[in-house]
Amino acid sequence: MHNGENTEAATLEAVLSRENLKAAWMAVKANRGSAGVDGMGIEATLEHLRMHWDSIAGKLQAGKYRPAAVKAVDIPKASGGSRRLGIPNVQDRLIQQAVHQSLSPLWEEEFSDHSYGFRPGRSAHDAIRAAQEFVNSGKTWVVDIDLKSFFDEVNHDILMDRVKEKVKDKRLLRLIGDYLRAPLKVERHAKGTKRTKGTPQGGPLSPLLANIYLDPLDKELEERGLSFVRYADDIAIFVSSERSALRVLEKVTSWIEKHLKVPVNRDKSGSGPTDESALLGFRLYKDGRIGVSPKSIDKLKQEVRRLWNAQQSLSSAQLRAQWRRYITGWWNYFELADWRREVENLTGWIRRHIRKCFWIRWKTPRGRLNALKRLGVKGRPLGIAYTGLGPWAVASQWAMQQALKNATLRKYGFVLPWISADAR
Repeated sequence: MHNGENTEAATLEAVLSRENLKAAWMAVKANRGSAGVDGMGIEATLEHLRMHWDSIAGKLQAGKYRPAAVKAVDIPKASGGSRRLGIPNVQDRLIQQAVHQSLSPLWEEEFSDHSYGFRPGRSAHDAIRAAQEFVNSGKTWVVDIDLKSFFDEVNHDILMDRVKEKVKDKRLLRLIGDYLRAPLKVERHAKGTKRTKGTPQGGPLSPLLANIYLDPLDKELEERGLSFVRYADDIAIFVSSERSALRVLEKVTSWIEKHLKVPVNRDKSGSGPTDESALLGFRLYKDGRIGVSPKSIDKLKQEVRRLWNAQQSLSSAQLRAQWRRYITGWWNYFELADWRREVENLTGWIRRHIRKCFWIRWKTPRGRLNALKRLGVKGRPLGIAYTGLGPWAVASQWAMQQALKNATLRKYGFVLPWISADAR
């Protein structure tokens, strides 16, 4: 904070101002999200707040408010294994969001230009473009540093010392501390375990606290004159030779463990040419092109198999809506890639999965015959309705490619967004 300006934003009064709470509620509502340990969703919480807000606000102002336990939810990680989220109930998400909105501007202007995660007006795409510039300048070696279970390892004392540099209101500091220590409940009726470290992902305050915690690392890397991008706990440092990469990896690892007290995962950290590494799902080639990483391609294939599994009890319209939702979101993210061969190579394979799914859903020879006729197949090719071939083999036969030809799939909205209109 420069010359003590903005101190009024770092008070409980500012957090609880009507305007700030209104904006916080809109943000929480827009994010939807599931209920916490109390089982109350958005509407039920709104009703509860209408009836009890005066009492809740009174407790907050008196420093007597205690956050509810946080609901533990395990979600699969792209790299395998799972990540544990801690989902606060909707009421606590509202209060955390209000705290976040008040505190964020105090740090935002001082955060590093190399930090992109969970910051207003910055995105993963900005991080990739910055990395692309480093590669174009000849820094074709990358040091990847993986902080082991970072969100579970954050040292509360170090973090609160950083927060105290700008927040002087003791009630607000206590509230933040209480949120850090709120117990994590794995099952609804189990007793929660109180936390002595970590800031679980899932609450609106965690991303800001993570950036506050890692800001000294950014400043250290800047001080050393290194080219890097950081997106939350994803850290990539770009250098021009293997020798530099090994040296940087060793020095930065020991700095992190000494000053941040967070273990570096030696198995997942390392260095190598940029085109053998991945950053935020992308791959950076030595000539500066951006591709999609092999892991991201594998994950897409996994989802294709799941979404076109014929055993789902969904109508064709629901299958299509589910597919469009997924693939449009996927492509909105990966469209940044200018080297698309790996994605384009999947086009025929994805369509084959769609055809296979419909073949299985037509169930019987009679059902298959009727469906093929309805889709314009005539004469001898109709005999495939009685084939003993497996569904995957049938999906590549001429009759199926005619029945569900590319134009038909497109017409009915089974989209592949990377195929340009003229190529269709």
